[in-house]
Amino acid sequence: MTATPTVKGWCPGAHRPMMSGDGLIVRVRPHMSRFDRTQALTLCHLSQTYGNGIIDLTSRANLQLRGVRAAGHPDLLEALMAAGLLDATPAQEARRNILTTPQWGQDDLTAWLYKVLLASLATLPDLPAKMGIALDTGAQPLLAKASADFRFERGQEVGLILRADGADTGVAVTEDTAPEMLRALALWFVDTGGARAGRMARHLATQDLPTRFQGARPRAPGAMLQPGVHAIGAVYGVPFGAIDAAALAHLISEGAGTGLRLTPWRLFVLEGAAPQRVEAFVCDPGDATLRVHACPGLPKCSQGQAETRALALSLSGKMPTGQTLHVSGCAKGCAHPGSADLTLVGADGYFDLVRNGTAWDAPSVRGLSRDDIAKEIAR
Repeated sequence: MTATPTVKGWCPGAHRPMMSGDGLIVRVRPHMSRFDRTQALTLCHLSQTYGNGIIDLTSRANLQLRGVRAAGHPDLLEALMAAGLLDATPAQEARRNILTTPQWGQDDLTAWLYKVLLASLATLPDLPAKMGIALDTGAQPLLAKASADFRFERGQEVGLILRADGADTGVAVTEDTAPEMLRALALWFVDTGGARAGRMARHLATQDLPTRFQGARPRAPGAMLQPGVHAIGAVYGVPFGAIDAAALAHLISEGAGTGLRLTPWRLFVLEGAAPQRVEAFVCDPGDATLRVHACPGLPKCSQGQAETRALALSLSGKMPTGQTLHVSGCAKGCAHPGSADLTLVGADGYFDLVRNGTAWDAPSVRGLSRDDIAKEIAR
């Protein structure tokens, strides 16, 4: 009988890592979704010294060191603190859950707003651990499908808005009033029982949002980044979000990049660098592997019910153009919390199939072998 996966209700951090099948997962949250060159190289070194040399690029633009040994965790924390990569306390680390658009420039609205909000995080009420803020304040929003609950965006008729995730419109704010309005929206969420839902969009499915938080329309979304040349630098894709630390260190060392910007789409940007052909990373726009999501699965995840990534890789070229595939080791769906055209969910070594849904939706077919899956995709 398939075991029900345990939903932790929180994300791993550095102070508070999470145990998986291959050791501790230690998440490092960069300021402004960016590491400078030295910090990025330091993380690669620490991954190989204290972990198994694999770094996850997460859907919230963080990096996770995998396979960290419990005995080495205290020394790893000291090294992260020395490199300026660790918040002073677990509470500060947990609150600093801010996703930033990769297309920000120095001293612009996004950088200013980040500093203002960072200084005001302590004034927010206690919120569910997975809740976060998106600073989607480039010329056009890019983070609409990324995980966030409070969204700062540029408006169609006004300069800046704050929008509750799940609402079509937001409220106009300025850099000065943004912290106050964020606190007001967070208090409304808590006072109306939002903690039971855990996330803003789920809460709005059953609770009407007051009109004072609505009315200002966001701008239309912009074009997504693709591997290759970009005004910021060289963009690379990461198959399944799993980065080989040695390969990344080599890329950074050989290039002229000044920093590493992370995105929630399994892409990173090497600032100021020209793109190179690198086998470890996706270098071509539209590469099919970027439309395929897969968690580590067995044996790396203790809750996995099947191996995932070898299957996902073998299926990546068989998916119809433009369609997405999600191969999940269990019903939690960690690799892709949204809907996919085709989702395969591990179940006692076999897979259940969900069409146009998520890993926790009811499957249309159960107990598929790998040969069965290929036939289903061909339908």
